[in-house]
Amino acid sequence: MPKLEAIIFDVDGTLADTERDGHRVAFNAAFADAGLDWEWSVPLYGELLRVTGGKERIRAYLAEHLPDFAPPEPLDDFVLGLHKRKTAHYTQMMRAGAIGLRPGVLRLLREAMDAGIRLAIATTTTPENVAALLSAVRVPGQYPALEHWFEVIAAGDVVPAKKPAPDIFDLALAELDLPASACVAVEDSDNGVRSALGAGLHALLVTQSSYTAEQHFDGAALVVDGLGEPGLPSPQVVAGGCADPLTAAVQRAGCVDLAVLRALHGCVQSAVG
Repeated sequence: MPKLEAIIFDVDGTLADTERDGHRVAFNAAFADAGLDWEWSVPLYGELLRVTGGKERIRAYLAEHLPDFAPPEPLDDFVLGLHKRKTAHYTQMMRAGAIGLRPGVLRLLREAMDAGIRLAIATTTTPENVAALLSAVRVPGQYPALEHWFEVIAAGDVVPAKKPAPDIFDLALAELDLPASACVAVEDSDNGVRSALGAGLHALLVTQSSYTAEQHFDGAALVVDGLGEPGLPSPQVVAGGCADPLTAAVQRAGCVDLAVLRALHGCVQSAVG
């Protein structure tokens, strides 16, 4: 049976709950900069999140809500300019510490790093956004800066198709030079689930986020409402193919720790034979 060698994390909603009060706010600021009266409300942004990628999201908004809008320049240039403004606002917010990591994330990363488990990122957000988030996180003195914990950061437009296509996870696996069977993926959205499963990452943990709690995660090995922290209320196990054997382990640990991820990995490997 393959052993667990690496964990591949999504970023937005997974490492940090950045969508509602991060990306959405930055988009609206970029619209204001451009003299546009567009306002992406919390519910509207939740609907737009079915489209992965910021530039793609702008295009979807125009197609569905403003089909008669005439941009002041070629559409590709207009969308690219808006997205660059949005990225500048978002990275400034992250570097200022506007949004931190979700509870339990730094703990789990540190457990994995201390155990020699390799860490990677597979995300459709831009590399600048990833760097801004990670650089703002304070880590214990004996550890390097958080961005150096990840051996591979596969991000942005480096693959032909974004999630739910498997391309970004395929790239992360290739750069790790590992088979999917040696890894656990951590996601928070249905598009992310489809992407990970498409890359063969069946050892898949879903940590629901503020925008994804009502989504369906068919095929995920374990779905929880968060990673949790020891001493606080245990995460709730919601669903998943390995939910029955792992619920007791989560409750005993009071969190999703490395031992739970090893058990999840083993559960999946036993099932696939």
